[in-house]
Amino acid sequence: MIQQITRGIKISVESKFEGSFFKDQVLHHAFMYHIKIENQGKDVVQLLSRHWKILESVSRPQYVNGNGVVGKKPVLKPGEQHTYQSGSLITSPLGAMAGTYLMINFSTAKKFNVDVPSFKLSVPYLLN
Repeated sequence: MIQQITRGIKISVESKFEGSFFKDQVLHHAFMYHIKIENQGKDVVQLLSRHWKILESVSRPQYVNGNGVVGKKPVLKPGEQHTYQSGSLITSPLGAMAGTYLMINFSTAKKFNVDVPSFKLSVPYLLN
C-alpha cells in the first residue's frame, strides 16, 4: 500500500492487476485500484475534482480530469474517510499513475490540492 498525507488529508492506494485482453487488435492490461481518503485535519472538506497522469513504458502520458470520483463529491468531517475503487487500461505491461484531488475547506472556503502518490501498474509475469 502506498500512502501520503497532504494538508491533513491521507491518501492510501492499492493497485491490482486484473488481466490482459485484446481490444481492436491491441493488447491491453487491466488494473483495479482501491483508494482511501481520510480527513486527519480539523476542518470539514469536500473533494471537488480529480486529475490523473497515467504513465506507460511505451507511449505518451495520458491525462484524465473530471468532477468528483466515480460520480461522487464526498464531504469528509474530521476523522471520516471515503473509499472507492476504479480502474485503468494501459497498453504496456508497465506503468504508473499519480494525481491530485482538488478539495475545498468549508471553514475557510479555500480550495487546495491533495496529492495522490504515484503507484505502479505492473503485470506480475513481467517481473518474473
